[in-house]
This record gives sequence, C-alpha cells and structure tokens, in this order.
Amino acid sequence: MTEVTTADGVAEAWLSRPDDGGAHPGVLMFMDAIGLRPRIFEMADRIASWGYVVLAPNVFYREASVAEAAPDGPLDTQEKREAFFQVAMPRVGALTPDKALPDIDAYLGALTARDDVTSPVGVVGYCMGARLAVRAASNHPDIVAACGGFHGGGLATEAPDSPHLGLATARARFVFGHADNDGSMGPDAIERLGRALDDAGLEATQNVYPGAAHGYSMADTAVYHEEAAERHFSELRALLGATLRG
Repeated sequence: MTEVTTADGVAEAWLSRPDDGGAHPGVLMFMDAIGLRPRIFEMADRIASWGYVVLAPNVFYREASVAEAAPDGPLDTQEKREAFFQVAMPRVGALTPDKALPDIDAYLGALTARDDVTSPVGVVGYCMGARLAVRAASNHPDIVAACGGFHGGGLATEAPDSPHLGLATARARFVFGHADNDGSMGPDAIERLGRALDDAGLEATQNVYPGAAHGYSMADTAVYHEEAAERHFSELRALLGATLRG
C-alpha cells in the first residue's frame, strides 16, 4: 500500500509493479463500487505481470478508508451483494465530477512522477471506475494513450456532465467490454457512446459479453463470470501492448 495526496486529503492506494526493477509504462486502475480489496490487488498484480506499474487508489477516501469501505467477506450471494450496495452506493453518488476530476489529476501526477514509470500511460476502470477512466482520458489527452472500461455503468447518459461528452478532447485508444443486459449501460447508451467515439475520430472497440452480468470480472462476488473476466484481461492486455509498447 502507498498514499496519494490530493487537494482534499490523502488517498490510500495499491501499487503493483514488475519484479525486474526497471522502468515501465504506468497504468492507473479505478476500482469498482465495492472498494479497494484483495480482488483488486490480484487484478492489479496480474496487469503488472505484463510489464506495467499499476496504481489503484481508494477513490472513496473522503468517506471511508480502505478497511472501512471494503465488505466483511466475499459477496458470494445476491443477498449479500444487495445488502452491501445499500451502503456503497451513497459513496458512489458522493463522488461527483467536481471532486473526481481534481482527484484524477492527483492520481495521474503521482503515477507519472515515479522514477520507474514511463509515459504515456493507460487507464482502466470497472463499474463506476469506468466513468473515471473515461474522464481521465478526456482530461489528460497528452499522457493517457489507452483507456479500458469494463462492465461500466452510466458512461453515456443524457445528463449534462455525462462522461461521453468529454470524448472530443481525448486521443487515447478505447476498449469497452459491456455486460450483457446491463441496466446501467443498455443498448441505447452503448449506441450513444459509440456515436461520441466516432464523432471524436477515436479508435475504439465496444463488445457486449454474452451472458455476463454487471460486475462480471469480480471473482469475490456472486456475478463473477470466468469466461468474460478472462476475455476482458485478454482485450486489456492487447490494448495496453498496442498503445504503450507498440
């Protein structure tokens, strides 16, 4: 664990890096609504094993520490998952764009300031973290060359501050892996996101993973879908390799 100082406080963060001691491209990883926990650590470690320095901050630091925000154990039943989200969703709602954008500045600054990190960098986000990843790519086109969003929700809404509205300033390559029958990112929203990507002239891929529910990559929950999770790792690795190493 490490820490990132922001304008509003200090955010705990998980740092993963290859074991060779050299410099590598950086990846900023945005967690899902369940929080910074062992599953996120495992995923960050796996990405790092491909040759990247990965920083995963606790984006809920204003409301709760890592220990306070994490569930007591695996959310391996739908009942446990629903009960936890009654507590977690207010934290998600509290992370408004006016708070998230300065935080993103701080996270990217902390990542790129490291001696073992080379630029450009990639960003990846899960669930509500996909929204943060898109905002990072849109607001930092000079350093973010790759953006992955997986089982993201609310990426392209009719709200005036919807993440997709900032894509005109992005220059990254995008890959999205949407959950099948996801109420937070339905066909209309996927189409709206696609139009915004096209209008911005961005290289982007959007796939809907058949049979995969929202949260499919999280092995500590009842909605884990192994095939979709492995597919997301494969597509993310290809994205990072093509943009940060190609």
